[in-house]
Amino acid sequence: MLKDFSKLETFLVVVRERSFSKASLKLGVSQPAVTQQIKYLENYLDTKLVDRKKSGIKLTAAGEELYKVATELESAVVQAENKLLKILNKDITFNLGASFTIGNYIIPGECLRDLKSIIGNDVKLTVEVSGTIINLLKDRSLDLGLIEAPIFDEDLVYRKWLDDELVLFSNTPLPRVVNTEELYNFDWICREEGSHTRKIVQETFQELGVACKDFNVVSEVGNTTALLNTVLRSKQNLERPIVSIISKYAIAQDVLNKKLYQTRIKGVAMDRSLYIVYSKINKSNPYVVSATDFILSGKC
Repeated sequence: MLKDFSKLETFLVVVRERSFSKASLKLGVSQPAVTQQIKYLENYLDTKLVDRKKSGIKLTAAGEELYKVATELESAVVQAENKLLKILNKDITFNLGASFTIGNYIIPGECLRDLKSIIGNDVKLTVEVSGTIINLLKDRSLDLGLIEAPIFDEDLVYRKWLDDELVLFSNTPLPRVVNTEELYNFDWICREEGSHTRKIVQETFQELGVACKDFNVVSEVGNTTALLNTVLRSKQNLERPIVSIISKYAIAQDVLNKKLYQTRIKGVAMDRSLYIVYSKINKSNPYVVSATDFILSGKC
């Protein structure tokens, strides 16, 4: 069993997450697979290790003893991995990827500075569309990714990170809430076909019975920054405001400074989740684990 540390690793994650389902998310495997590995340990040791309770899991006396042993082994493994990494590359660079909205508007410089301090190595940030981030993770050009589009792949682990909301905005004051019929009274700047934002907007409007083809679309742009700047620099028009839809995070500072105004469509919430993603191959990498835990802690 000691030659196959993955089962002990699963046990440690179950104990720390206090849940089989949360452990499966963190490890990037199915919940039955987690259960199977715990059962293997119990059969191997011929004793019960974990009791499932409504409030979570509880270790038996034997489970408590195994946790102590597994923790010692984990510490030794991590130390050995760190020494190997130093031999291979003493000054490694941790490669973090982020989609445009996250990289340009959500991850502050202080986060990268603190992350560098925590993992003890330089951090390089690559900003690309979510699909490119996924591809770079798969070919191991990136260690960790932060994405806004859930492009799922069986070789990767996905951890829900932040809740985001898409909001209607303009450089012209808007009412607190707009009705669907009022959407035709605006001039629109839209994201390009294929973008995740546009996909959410189209699906939402279809549910509302709103025909986007009947909007007066002034232009289409290729990323969040272009969208934001186009609306910011547009001439104010109280009769036909120029509007678009964007992440609430991207315009937070401009809304606070009253350079932009946001509103919501009556009866609609365009919510989405932002994810941390990494390769299953790197799920035990100490740098990836430390960076993931730091970002999930809310300090980034």
